[in-house]
Amino acid sequence: MRALIAATICSLALTACGDNAPPPGQKTIKVRSAEQDQLKQLDAMNLAIGLKRAIYDAGYSCKRITDAGFVGEYQNLDMWMAHCVYDNKQPPVDWAIFAGPDGGAQVRVCKDVEASPGLPKCEIKQRPKGEFAKL
Repeated sequence: MRALIAATICSLALTACGDNAPPPGQKTIKVRSAEQDQLKQLDAMNLAIGLKRAIYDAGYSCKRITDAGFVGEYQNLDMWMAHCVYDNKQPPVDWAIFAGPDGGAQVRVCKDVEASPGLPKCEIKQRPKGEFAKL
C-alpha cells in the first residue's frame, strides 16, 4: 500500500514539473500600462528625467545621465538602461530600470542583472530623439 501511495505521489510530482507554456493555438494576454508606452515617446532629456526619478525613488543616486534607451521586453516588463556619471570620486554606473504594467519600476545595477541567468544584457537597442544634457 505504501509503495502504491509513493508511486502516485511521484507521478503527480513529475506531472507538475511539466511545461507551463500555453497549449498550441491559445493566445497569451499581454498587460501593458500607459506609462510603459509613454516612456517610448519621450525625448532624451525627458527620458533622462524619468529614469533618474526611478533611480532616486529606488533609493539610489545618479548625478547625470549621459546615455539611456530601451533595451527590450522581459516578461511583462520594459527594460531600460541609463548610464549615470558622478563626481570624479565615483565611477560611472549603468542602471537597468524595469518598468511594469502597474506603473512601478524596479532598478538594478547592470552588472548584477547581467550576472543573473535569463535576464537580458544591458545593451540599448533604441535611443530617444534628441541629446542628453551636458550639465
